[in-house]
Amino acid sequence: MTANLSIAGLELGGTKCVATLGSGPGDVREQHVVPTTDPATTLAGLEAVLDSWSFDAIGIASFGPIELNPARPNFGSIIATTKPGWNDTDLTRRLSARYGKPLAIQTDVNGAALAEARWGASAGLSTHAYITIGTGVGVGLVANGRPIMGYAHGEAGHMRSARAPGDTFQGWCPYHGDCAEGLLSGPALAARFGRPGQDVADDAPEWDYFAHDLAALLHNLIVSLAPERIAIGGGVMTRRPQLFGAVRAKVAASINGYGALAGYSAELDERVGPPGLGDMAGPLGAIAMGLEALDR
Repeated sequence: MTANLSIAGLELGGTKCVATLGSGPGDVREQHVVPTTDPATTLAGLEAVLDSWSFDAIGIASFGPIELNPARPNFGSIIATTKPGWNDTDLTRRLSARYGKPLAIQTDVNGAALAEARWGASAGLSTHAYITIGTGVGVGLVANGRPIMGYAHGEAGHMRSARAPGDTFQGWCPYHGDCAEGLLSGPALAARFGRPGQDVADDAPEWDYFAHDLAALLHNLIVSLAPERIAIGGGVMTRRPQLFGAVRAKVAASINGYGALAGYSAELDERVGPPGLGDMAGPLGAIAMGLEALDR
């Protein structure tokens, strides 16, 4: 029974980290937030929390990119990230040495996708996706029950797609300019709108660009993977759930009744929506990884 287990789950995000002690959505015993600043300060803050807990395993769900190939010497490290100061930050060796417990690591979005499959709106599905739109744009992709992994984990948040007519915004991403993250993330919206997204009225015409760009990302995911469900979380969509309607309409128009996906377009209200776990999808993703560490 998982309720008899104690998992220390660490969700590392671009602005904050969440440490959770428990075994699932019905068993969250403690939760602490540590601001994401520099690696030394942030990890010391998380270790101060873990030092006060008794637990059976550690699960990490972190912003990335992360090296997830165990055969590589920097396995479990954050690599080539847009987060200043975090390149080459080791996570797994440091925590394994300190606590001596089973440990598993994944990207934050893959962890959230696995939590959605274990406890949320993707339960019973083998192929699904989780997208978070906040400080960055992350896409977790699960096929046949496991996160997709090739040479590295996927980076669909940096996918490029056709721009809306008349949209001349250059994009915010320092690597790719107008990729999905460069158009949809919180910093991108602030740069595009000239003010934070939360200060823009719900009915402002600027949101049409956002809906177009998110629909373009979804189009590419649907035609390449055909996920049975796409959960979209993160601060931007959580604050503006009314955008789901506009995004679904644009996705349907983009797919345009094509082939086997015609039926998918007719089911977008069920296929595309918020995570079943709400804003707990991320923290529970870390718990899911801790349970996987014990399963191994």
